[in-house]
Amino acid sequence: MEEKELFEQYFREKSIEARNQIVEKYFYIAEMLVKKFVGRGVEYDDLLSVASLALIKGIDRFDLSKGVKFSTFITPTITGEIKNYFRDRSRLIHLPRRVSELKANIKRASDEFSAREGRNPSVRELSELLQISEEEIVTAMESSAPLSLDRAVSSEEDEEGENTFLDLLPDKNDAFEQLEQRDAVRSALKELSKEEQTLVFFRFGKELSQSETAKHMHVSQMYISRMERKILEKLRSSLKESLAE
Repeated sequence: MEEKELFEQYFREKSIEARNQIVEKYFYIAEMLVKKFVGRGVEYDDLLSVASLALIKGIDRFDLSKGVKFSTFITPTITGEIKNYFRDRSRLIHLPRRVSELKANIKRASDEFSAREGRNPSVRELSELLQISEEEIVTAMESSAPLSLDRAVSSEEDEEGENTFLDLLPDKNDAFEQLEQRDAVRSALKELSKEEQTLVFFRFGKELSQSETAKHMHVSQMYISRMERKILEKLRSSLKESLAE
């Protein structure tokens, strides 16, 4: 049965049997999209459940009158649901208690220093005040569990146009989703040094923490922290220029 006939039958009957016929016909799309996200800390079956539910919901939302193929309509719908699932999971990850306590101590010490000296303290001054290493200060100040691909990379002023690394990092095996900014991101990443590209791979591709990335790259965590800030600024600037052209 052709696509149009399948949907006309379903919208006419609203039966589970008719809907299941559509699900069976297009289930391969859900499977192929899920494979793109395997290896990011979530079981395949869990992702397939999310994609399957998105497929079912998408059937009811599909509008035959617009003349768009269902495969074209459902692909970004399923992809969006999978990304939302990852984002919701990332918000449920909490910092270890010790790190949370250290962040609170840093804030209190910083506030007291600012009130007394009329300026913000440096990392070295905080280290001396709290009697802990500078690296621990930096770790606590910038810690947020493994870095999420949901992190924004656009400029803060352009809230409506924000893009995340999950949205923008190019995928050579992407057969469905066409990202408008793909070429711009590829160009921006190519401008980074080999070392910077390696950091991007571990932090945003593998979603490792700064300390884990530092071990892989045989440098200090403080070095990774400073380097990461530099990279993000480079990418923001490059993307802003590329997308403005």
